[in-house]
Amino acid sequence: MAIVTSRSKTALLWTVVKYGLLVIGAIIMVAPFIDMFLGALRTPAERLARPPIYWPRDPQWINFKRVFTEMPTLVWLRNSVIVTLAVTALQILTSSMAGYALAKYRFAGANMMFRTVLGAQMFPFFLFIIPIFFILRYFPLIGGNDLLGQGGMGFLNSYSAIILPFAVSWYGIFLMRQFFMGVPDELLDAARLDGAGEFRIFFVIVLPLVLPGLATLAIFVFVYQWNEVIWTMTITRTAPDLQTLPVGIFLLRGAFTEEATQSLQQAAVAVSVLPVMLTFLLLQRYYVRGLTAGSVKG
Repeated sequence: MAIVTSRSKTALLWTVVKYGLLVIGAIIMVAPFIDMFLGALRTPAERLARPPIYWPRDPQWINFKRVFTEMPTLVWLRNSVIVTLAVTALQILTSSMAGYALAKYRFAGANMMFRTVLGAQMFPFFLFIIPIFFILRYFPLIGGNDLLGQGGMGFLNSYSAIILPFAVSWYGIFLMRQFFMGVPDELLDAARLDGAGEFRIFFVIVLPLVLPGLATLAIFVFVYQWNEVIWTMTITRTAPDLQTLPVGIFLLRGAFTEEATQSLQQAAVAVSVLPVMLTFLLLQRYYVRGLTAGSVKG
């Protein structure tokens, strides 16, 4: 009886410690977001107070209204939605098709292509900003360019210039390949024997089986692209109407240097974070399943 009691106490203690650590971790993760929203509600005097006043005594909810009345936030938000959804859709399509081919088809050079996909992940995107910029600028027969790529602006000053460089993701291909490796080959062979074509097998049979993987990739791409600044800022220097929400907030930092406008900046950041949080909450179930299912080795 004493042994059982001792084990029960140990199990209870371990449970308390485990959940205590989880609560502490959750507080650490959530604290910056709480501070961001509270900072958007503080008055200038509360921001300058020492010691700091964390809970606003007179919440300035009007700051969230000012974000939409004193800034072109709706334009930035529209551009962010268009660009992010387009990139997410393209990467899901290209990554799933390429990953499926590498996982389920046997052809010459498949192993070399897979090694290339793995190796390409070592190079950060900013290394290719200049060559990609010139490719888009001098692309033939686009944007007023002639056959030699002269005379116009190519893809510049358009959504295409922001979207196309992110249409394919090396990491996305690798991730989806790992998910497709878990799909039984026998299932595909049975579908072929029933007369199903390759596209029908892919879109009707295989894709529903890797839905957690697609959701995981969608979250990664959405979060990254929504917050992408370097490339979008480079492209939209000559096309302010195409600026996305993070870029617009970043470029306006120089115009909001006074303490009185710091709360307005935080309100704008809070607005930009909400779509990301909503997307994660909607796809959280598939994301958690995807993290475990994606551990299949191939």
